[in-house]
Amino acid sequence: MPPTLASLVHHSALKLTVRAGEDRLDVPVRWAHVSELADPVPYMEGGELLLITALTLDAEDPEAMRRYVKRLVAAGVVGLGFAVGVNYEEIPKALVDAAREEGLPLLEVPRRTPFLAISKAVSAAIAADQYRAVTAGFAAQRDLTRQALTDGPEGLLAGLAAQVDGWAALYDASGAVVAAAPEWAGRRAARLTTDVERLRERPAPASSVVGGPENDDRVELHSLGTGRRPRAALAVGTAAALGTAERYAVHSAIALLTLTTERSRSLQEAEQRVGAAVLRMLLAGEPDHARAVAGSLYGGLLDAPFRVIVAESASGSAARAHAEAQTHARVPAAKPSAAVLAVADAGGDPLGGLGEIVEAAAARAGEAVLVVPDGERLVMLAVDGGAAVAACGDFAAALEAARAAGAVVREPVGGGEEDELVVGLSAPAGPIAAAAAYKQAEQALSVARRRGRVLVEHEQLAAGSVVPLLADDAVKAFADGLLRPLYEHDATGRGDLVASLRAWLSRHGQWDAAAADLGVHRHTLRYRMRRVEEILGRSLDEADARMELWLALKATSAE
Repeated sequence: MPPTLASLVHHSALKLTVRAGEDRLDVPVRWAHVSELADPVPYMEGGELLLITALTLDAEDPEAMRRYVKRLVAAGVVGLGFAVGVNYEEIPKALVDAAREEGLPLLEVPRRTPFLAISKAVSAAIAADQYRAVTAGFAAQRDLTRQALTDGPEGLLAGLAAQVDGWAALYDASGAVVAAAPEWAGRRAARLTTDVERLRERPAPASSVVGGPENDDRVELHSLGTGRRPRAALAVGTAAALGTAERYAVHSAIALLTLTTERSRSLQEAEQRVGAAVLRMLLAGEPDHARAVAGSLYGGLLDAPFRVIVAESASGSAARAHAEAQTHARVPAAKPSAAVLAVADAGGDPLGGLGEIVEAAAARAGEAVLVVPDGERLVMLAVDGGAAVAACGDFAAALEAARAAGAVVREPVGGGEEDELVVGLSAPAGPIAAAAAYKQAEQALSVARRRGRVLVEHEQLAAGSVVPLLADDAVKAFADGLLRPLYEHDATGRGDLVASLRAWLSRHGQWDAAAADLGVHRHTLRYRMRRVEEILGRSLDEADARMELWLALKATSAE
């Protein structure tokens, strides 16, 4: 406890006597200051015990003393010490009355007690209080370290809550509450998610204080992590501002939790190298070797059905789409469009944001997850039906909603390509089928890119129709080029070859049925089909020709 007026009055060596303000002696004293100025207020900071002899004061003038005492109270002076036997043999009645009117404690200082003795007593008490705070802080650090080692973050939070006589909560990188102490604090901590998200947008280390008249507590939020993007956050709720000892405890908890939640750079790189090696072995059809290398790090993941997730930023997507377009032999590839979509993420890093959210969800659920950065891509293996896969879907849905609402801002970057997140999700698979699952994820990603979607699951491809896939620009260009001679023929008014071809193909080459649909004689339809073969230079007896023509018709009708 810091020194108070009461502790100074009870100090046997000082022999102080209370003349006014007896009911306010429990107020802390920040310092003892001597000033004979008529107006010492400009040199006061608040919390001082002012010591005077009234050398320059007319201490017997009631009005002057009322003004003097009012100024002291307004400046935050907590007490007035008056030395008797120097300029006045006793404290003038005018000063005593003014002090009583304002409730300012007035202490009589005997002649044999020098002001220096009072200053030394205050200084010694403050130093002793600070020493106790530092000692208590070191003790708290030892206790919190022991609890962190034996019981993990949950034990550390419980110890911190006891140290500050309040509550504490830990948030992961996504802003979700990971642990709280006591248990009831979880509900209070969950209401601060928005504040945690705002704190996460600032470079670490960062802190803020939230709370107000409508809240029962004062909450301090601290980011945890050493990188640009905080990995976690700590909330500490108390009834009042933290004291010195409590502040030491909070700082110790921040350091310990940072060590717990922030992996070293070398360890993270080593884990990524192991993960990349495990992934390469799985894709090479060597599941047994992959299990041996993974050990306990990813072993549980390889023993259960998992999903392969391939995510890509649009800078990689655009380049890959351009390469894919050039594989169409009949039609030259169109150059991809160019603008960048800055994802609604604090750092504008969609791959990094997705990886953090998936890892955080897996950690909360106790699941194993494999995350391997691969240039412009991120490849992940996550438990089928687990929290990581669900978090990936939620992230994609939120991004879709943000784009639909116009919340995602577009800004030019690099070559001006549209940079957006694209994700492909495979069907459930095991280690033996990892290579096939990876291909499925790539196929789903390609479809998501073509459809302008954030995420597509492979199962959706089999359950849907192939027609939406024909919306690709290269396919439409191929269809236009293939059918253009027929459209040009029909434009001259010499027949309706396109409609006749569509009716004949839809009726699987049945002349009577197709002719009835068109309202013409079957001989007329036969003549038209011969003209189609002559104009296109293709035989309708070939299955490949019929297939390509049918897909071309579907592609042009889908516009």
